[in-house]
Amino acid sequence: QLVESGGGLVQPGGSLTLSCATSGFTLDYYAIGWFRQAPGKEREVVSCISFTRGATYYRDSVKGRFTISRDKTENTVYLQMNMLKPGDTAVYYCAADNKPPINYNLGCYLGDFGSWGLGTQVTVSS
Repeated sequence: QLVESGGGLVQPGGSLTLSCATSGFTLDYYAIGWFRQAPGKEREVVSCISFTRGATYYRDSVKGRFTISRDKTENTVYLQMNMLKPGDTAVYYCAADNKPPINYNLGCYLGDFGSWGLGTQVTVSS
């Protein structure tokens, strides 16, 4: 089970930290991804982390602004989002991949993830 939290309304340039609390499985053998879906648009990958080798992936538009990390003791994955822009407005989801890759040299793909949370709304607006 995955449960997202931490969304909200923030002004442009602000920060939010999303949490993905996991239960029922051991993060060491999974990859966790953060995805987002804006109204009228397809769901897209934001960031992924593979705990087997510690590999991470970020889509180009969030590189340098977002950071994915985990708290192993609490089985929780975080997405620290800084310098938020109106274009970041979306429902954010976390999901689990039970075949974590060694690296993300070829990208991180939505279709690889089979367990999803219900999402948390992030709105960036003045």
